[in-house]
Amino acid sequence: MPLVLGVDSSTQSCKVVVVDTSTGAVVRSGRASHPEGTSVDPEAWWSALTAAIAEAGSLDDIAAWSIGGQQHGLVALDESGALIRDALLWNDTRSAGAAQDLIDEFGAEELSTRTGLVPVASFTITKLRWLRDHEPENAARVAAVALPHDWLTWRLRGFGPDNPVLEELVTDRSDASGTGYWNPATGEYDRALLAAALGHDAVLPRVLAHDESVTDADGRLVGAGAGDNAAAALGLGAVPGDVVVSIGTSGTVCAVSTTPISDPSGTVAGFADASGNFLPLVATLNAARVADVTAALLGVTHSEFSDLALRASPGSGGLTLLPYFEGERTPNLPDATASLTGMTLGSTTRENLARAAVEGMLRGLGAGLDALRDLGVPLERALLIGGGAQSEAVRRIAPEILGLAVEVPEPGEYVALGAARQAAALAG
Repeated sequence: MPLVLGVDSSTQSCKVVVVDTSTGAVVRSGRASHPEGTSVDPEAWWSALTAAIAEAGSLDDIAAWSIGGQQHGLVALDESGALIRDALLWNDTRSAGAAQDLIDEFGAEELSTRTGLVPVASFTITKLRWLRDHEPENAARVAAVALPHDWLTWRLRGFGPDNPVLEELVTDRSDASGTGYWNPATGEYDRALLAAALGHDAVLPRVLAHDESVTDADGRLVGAGAGDNAAAALGLGAVPGDVVVSIGTSGTVCAVSTTPISDPSGTVAGFADASGNFLPLVATLNAARVADVTAALLGVTHSEFSDLALRASPGSGGLTLLPYFEGERTPNLPDATASLTGMTLGSTTRENLARAAVEGMLRGLGAGLDALRDLGVPLERALLIGGGAQSEAVRRIAPEILGLAVEVPEPGEYVALGAARQAAALAG
C-alpha cells in the first residue's frame, strides 16, 4: 500500500496531504503560511513547502508526489537559475494596461483563437509585457519563465541555483493554459506571443501530459502537477457534464469539457484540465462576502442568516439585490456598485433581505453557467464547494437558481487531494 503526497501551494498557504493509495485515506498532513501581498519572493513558498512536508512526515516513505498551485504567477529566472525579482501573483493588477496593449496589438478574437484567453491582468503574458515596459533591465535578464507550481516542482526535484538545469522545468496543460502564450487546442507554446510580451524568447517548462511523470533526485515518481482549479476538479472527481461552483471570497465556475473552448468576449477563459480534457472557467468577484456583509447588516450569525433566508419565499417578495459590492468581473463592470430594488412596505423584511442576498449571489454565479451554456458546454450537475457552500440556505436555494442538480461534497483540501490523486495514478 504505497503512500503518495499531494501539495496545494495556494496564495495564502501551503497544504500537504499524504494519502494511502489502498484506502484513499489521508494519513498525514502539514501546513505552513505564505506571506501576504501580490508580489512575493518565491523563496517564501519554498520555505513553506519544506516546512509543510516536514510536518507531514517527510518524503522518505513516499512513492510519488505532485504539486498543485496558484495559477498565472510570474517566476522569472536568469541563466544561472536565480530569481530575478519577486513573483507577480495572479491578483497583482499592475499589468492591466499591458493586457489592453496586447488586445490592441493582436485583437481579442485572434488572441482567443490562439490561446483560449483574452488577456486580463491575472494572466502571465500581461506580467511579462509589464516587465518589458517597466523593468527592461530585468526583462533582458530573463532566461526562463516558470509558474509557481513549475518552480516548486523544479526545486523539490533537486534543481535550483546550485543545479540550474533550466531545461528540467516542467509543467502541465492546465497551468500552461493560463499563461496566455500556450494553445490548448494544439498543445504548443505560441512563442511569437511570448516574444511580443517579453521582448525575446526564453526557456519555457516542458508541458507534461496528465499521466506523464519525471523523477526527483531520489528516483520518486513526480507528476505534472496542475493549476489550482484543475487540481480541485480532479480531487472532486469531476467528469464531463460536471460544473464546479466555488463560493469563496470570489467565485469561480468551471466545467469539464471534452473540447477546447474559445470566447472572444473574454467572459470564459478556455483553460485545460488535469485529466486530458478542458476546463472553461468564469470568475466572479462577489461571492461569499455578499452573505458576510448582509449578515453583518442584519446583526446575525451566519447560521441565523441562513435561517432567515429560508423563512422567506422564493423571489424574496420582489426584493432584488444586485450584489456588485466590489465591482464585478462577470459581467466586466469594475466600477459597479451593489443595489437593492423592489423595496415596498411589504417586501422590506429581514427574511426577504437575507434571501435576496443569497439569490443575488447565486444569480451572479448562474451568469457564469449561462456563459458556459452559450458556448455549448454541456452542464448536468453542479458541485458546490468553498466556505459559502456550507450555508444551508445556499445549498437549498442553489438548484432553483442554477437550474441544475446540486451536490455539496464534504469540505476538504481538494487541490492537494487532486495532486495526490495524480501521484496515485503514477504509483499504480
